[in-house]
Amino acid sequence: MPIGKRIGIFALSVAASALATSAALSEEITVATVNNGDMIIMQKLSPEWEKATGNKVNWVVLEENVLRERVTTDIATKGGQFDVMTIGGYETPIWGKSGWLTPLNDLGDDYDYDDLIAPVRSGLTVDGKLYAVPFYAESSFTLYRKDLFDAAGLKMPEQPTYDQITEFADKLTDKSKEQYGLCLRGKPGWGENMAFVGTLVNTFGGRWFDMDWKPQINSPEWKKAIGWYVDTMKKDGPPGISSNGFNENQTLFASGRCAMWIDATSAAGRVYDPKQSKVADKVAFAKAPVAVTANGSAWGWAWSLAIPTSTKKADTAKSFVKWATSKAYVQRVGETEGWVAAPPGTRKSTYASADYQKAAPFAATVLAAIESADPTKQTKDPVPYTGIQFVAIPEFQGIGTQVGQAIAAAVTGEQSVDDALNGAQASVEKTMEEAGYIK
Repeated sequence: MPIGKRIGIFALSVAASALATSAALSEEITVATVNNGDMIIMQKLSPEWEKATGNKVNWVVLEENVLRERVTTDIATKGGQFDVMTIGGYETPIWGKSGWLTPLNDLGDDYDYDDLIAPVRSGLTVDGKLYAVPFYAESSFTLYRKDLFDAAGLKMPEQPTYDQITEFADKLTDKSKEQYGLCLRGKPGWGENMAFVGTLVNTFGGRWFDMDWKPQINSPEWKKAIGWYVDTMKKDGPPGISSNGFNENQTLFASGRCAMWIDATSAAGRVYDPKQSKVADKVAFAKAPVAVTANGSAWGWAWSLAIPTSTKKADTAKSFVKWATSKAYVQRVGETEGWVAAPPGTRKSTYASADYQKAAPFAATVLAAIESADPTKQTKDPVPYTGIQFVAIPEFQGIGTQVGQAIAAAVTGEQSVDDALNGAQASVEKTMEEAGYIK
């Protein structure tokens, strides 16, 4: 046989062997994530990663409260149901310190860790180890309809107060047109209604615990903050508030039903996107409102991808999280979905992009809000914990959800504000005593 032919046959044999090996080594990973717009885009683009690697993704897409419950149960029991989990700035340091998460400092120089926005990266790091990589990050701010404000002769200040928000909401509510002055989260859950309520209480001068870890939930500051919330939602909020979380309020605002909405900065890309919002050309924004202090008036959060130590497919999972949180991924979203839809809040290069700056008039405001969110200066009075809209202790997930249910009962009129907060106070005191915080 001529040597050239033998070499050709050998090359084909090697190629066939490589393909067989690749097929044998291909894996399917299960990714648990939340049902919001940014994650739906990630799901849409994931066939590109599948094609490039030969691996497959099994998606488990869940409502926020359900996601938190499922991934918490799985990781605490080492169930191994998920290879990649979508978690936040609350869970990451706690679970990382417990040894439940795989460190992610080894994604390679081309990942460009220095490009990650400093406070976001810091919030996902324990003892120098990064335990999750941010898919998108956010603070909170005030979105409003500039056309409605102009028609009513109102001017939104750069930094509104809650008294001003009340005044604006009263003037802009027209229930005969299903137009509501203010939309806020009401669905109970530590990451749903309590994300907003936590910042509300902070700026009204309240705190979760004093320096001796005694709960402060029935304090005058809490009662004033929750009283404002209940009264304002009764007068100027949409119906069915206890069913309205982030996604529901985003739909209300984007369909033109809300004059104002105080919520996550990550919503900006969607409500400014004419493909997703009927009011895209009528939206403006201001900082999150303040009351007696600016401390903790806007939250800090990052939805991030983490790999539990229970997975048996860590290398494949790392390949996926690197792809989904890379600079190249941000660029790809900009190219395919429009730059206004690019994942916000994680990479400095996104905010340096001329394409993003042109598409996202909110970019500088969002970046400033994220960079200024300080989890160590979140209250007027001193506290023994870190976290702005959450308390970074393992017990908070249960505590926050329990208090969220009490506040939902107050806003729907099932209980008075005093009764709801007194009941929550007693319940949280018991939890903290049992956990050994209160001697």
